[in-house]
Amino acid sequence: MLFLLTGSLIRKFYSLCIVKTLEKTTKVFKTFVVSEHTTLAHYICLPFFKSMTDNEENIDLSSPTWGRGAIIYCYDAYCGWCYGFSKVMTQIAEEYQDRFFFDVLSGGMIMPEEPTHFAPLAKYIQKTYKQVEDLTWIKFGEDFLWHVFNPDKTDWFPDSTKAAIALCIFKEYYPEQAVFIASDLQYALNYEGRDLTDDEAYRHLVEKYSIPAHSFYEKLKSEEYREKAYYEIALTKQFQVKGFPSLLMQVSDSKFYLLAQGYTDYETVKRRLEKVLQEID
Repeated sequence: MLFLLTGSLIRKFYSLCIVKTLEKTTKVFKTFVVSEHTTLAHYICLPFFKSMTDNEENIDLSSPTWGRGAIIYCYDAYCGWCYGFSKVMTQIAEEYQDRFFFDVLSGGMIMPEEPTHFAPLAKYIQKTYKQVEDLTWIKFGEDFLWHVFNPDKTDWFPDSTKAAIALCIFKEYYPEQAVFIASDLQYALNYEGRDLTDDEAYRHLVEKYSIPAHSFYEKLKSEEYREKAYYEIALTKQFQVKGFPSLLMQVSDSKFYLLAQGYTDYETVKRRLEKVLQEID
């Protein structure tokens, strides 16, 4: 299913209106569902709206790159299904990079108030990683799985924050490589078994992308780039993303299509994307 998000208040808004919250808003918006047999292929059309609450934070989505159309990938470095989706995303990015700008936003999936040991999550991954492998054909590495199957020995305390900060830094140098950088970060964790809360987990990527190490690590520790990461996490929340991976397609300043929510295979993403392009062309 594809969702079309449309309206006039894209530049600055407080909340994104979706189906389940329509009845809670102070304004009434008309929504419609078009059958999959019609040209819009079962899209749901919704407007952006500005909350009537004056004290909510104002998020500005204007961007010099998003303005010409974009594919916006909402992910989290610790999301196993995003790791499985990484091959789909890199393939889509390679195929459509001349048509769209691709951006990646971190979702902040794991942000505990206090450091939390990996053991509870490891026990969950023990039961689910094979499902991810079987469906997506991705492979989790032995070094990562050692932590998964040795929860009493691992010293991991997962937190999405540092990986989100690192993504912001890498994107500053190579904005057009965002999808591939996100894929590299997930490979570092899920295959190579690097601890993304450890500064040294990023050194090989700093070298790969020829970024001055001293500059990267200064930014990794800075409050400025922490705020940049929090801003991107806030954008993901404003999009009302409820799970990862999620994929949005922007076709104008006021229209976004939801192409995928949860793991989606390449053929399905491509078919949906092409359907949108047919409609807007």
